[in-house]
Amino acid sequence: MSMTPPLSRPLQLRQPARLGIGPGCAAACPGELASRGLRRVLFICSGSARAQADSLLAECTRLGLATCVLTGVPAEPSVADFEALLAKADAFAADAVLGLGGGSVLDVAKLIAALHGTGLSVRAYFGNGLLPGRARYLVCLPTTAGAGSEASPNAILYDELDQLKKAVISPHLVPDATFVDALLTLTVPPAVTAATGLDALTHCIEAYANRNAHPVMDFYALEGARLIATHLVTAVREGGNVAARAALSLGSYYGGLCLGPVNTAAVHALAYPLGSRFRLAHGLSNALLLPHVIRFNAPACPSRYAELGAALGLPRAASDGAAAEAFADHLSQLCADCGLPPSLSAIGVKEADLPAIAADAMKIQRLLTNNPRELTLEDALSLYRRAL
Repeated sequence: MSMTPPLSRPLQLRQPARLGIGPGCAAACPGELASRGLRRVLFICSGSARAQADSLLAECTRLGLATCVLTGVPAEPSVADFEALLAKADAFAADAVLGLGGGSVLDVAKLIAALHGTGLSVRAYFGNGLLPGRARYLVCLPTTAGAGSEASPNAILYDELDQLKKAVISPHLVPDATFVDALLTLTVPPAVTAATGLDALTHCIEAYANRNAHPVMDFYALEGARLIATHLVTAVREGGNVAARAALSLGSYYGGLCLGPVNTAAVHALAYPLGSRFRLAHGLSNALLLPHVIRFNAPACPSRYAELGAALGLPRAASDGAAAEAFADHLSQLCADCGLPPSLSAIGVKEADLPAIAADAMKIQRLLTNNPRELTLEDALSLYRRAL
C-alpha cells in the first residue's frame, strides 16, 4: 500500500448542512428548528440524557414547538427494539426528529427520521444505498465522543434473525444539523468515556490504514487520532475537564466523517460478533482487538501506521515496521491507562467461543474488503486467540 493514496479515486464527502461545534453550542438547536418552520419535534434520547433534554424541551415550548419524547433505546438496539420505538414514533406526527444520546440513540433517531410514517420495514434497507429518502428534518446531538453517528451515513442494528449486527448506509442518514457540544459529555462515566473514545480512535486509525484511504480523508483521520489519543486519558480521569472533552468530541466528529467515504476495516468486522453474542460494548470490543489487528496488518502498510504514530508524537523508529510495532504497543498502553480489561478472557470469552465468532466476522465482508491485508478465517481465529 503506497504511503500517499492517489487523488485519482473519486470521493464524495457529505456533511451536515448546519454544524454547531464547541461547548454550549447545543443551546442554538431549538432556534434552528423554529427558523426552519418546523413545528412538531420528536425527541429520541437515552434515559441518562433526559435531564439534558429538559432545557431544550423548555426552549422548544417557548418557541411554540410541540414536542414528544421517546426514551428506552438499549445500548445495542435490535430490529425488534427499533420497530417498537418506531411504532410509538408513528403516533406523533413529527416534522423533525432530534436524537440526543450516544451512538445507538443517534442511529435509532436517524432510522426513525427516515422510516417514520412510511409503514416500511428497516430490514429492506440493510446494505449500501438502498434507502430511497427521508422526509423528516434530522438533528443529532451526541452525548458521548465515540460513534461519530452525528456525522456519518451509517446506522447499525442487531438483526436477531441472523444474529448479526447490520448497517443501513445511505446519504439520507447524514443529519441536516449536528451540534457537537462537549458540555453534553461531562457526566459520561470513566469506563464509557474510555470505550467510546477507543471506538472513535479506531474509526480514525482504520480510515487511515485502509484500501480506500484518500488524501482528503487523511487529514480528518490523522487529526482525529491525535486529538483522541492525546486527550483520552485526561477525560477518563478528569471527567469535568472541558478542554479534554472538547478535543474528544471534535476527534469523534472527524472519525464519523471518515465512515462514509472510507469506512472501517478488520477491527470493526472482528468486533461486531463480540457485541452480538456477548452484548459487549462496541468500543471495548474494538479496543481489545485493535493492537493485534495493527500488528497483523503492519506488513501490508507499515508506513501508514508509522505516520499515525508520528501524529501521536511517538519517537522516530529505525524503520516503518518498528514504528508500526511501537504504535501498537502505545495503543495497548493507552487502553491499560484508561482502565480497560486486558483481554477477551477477562470479560468472559472462552476458547470454545472463538470458532463461532470468527465465522460471524467473516460474514462482514463490507468491512473486511477495506482491510489493507487480506484476512482469512484462520487469520481471524488467530487474532481472537491473541486477544484472548
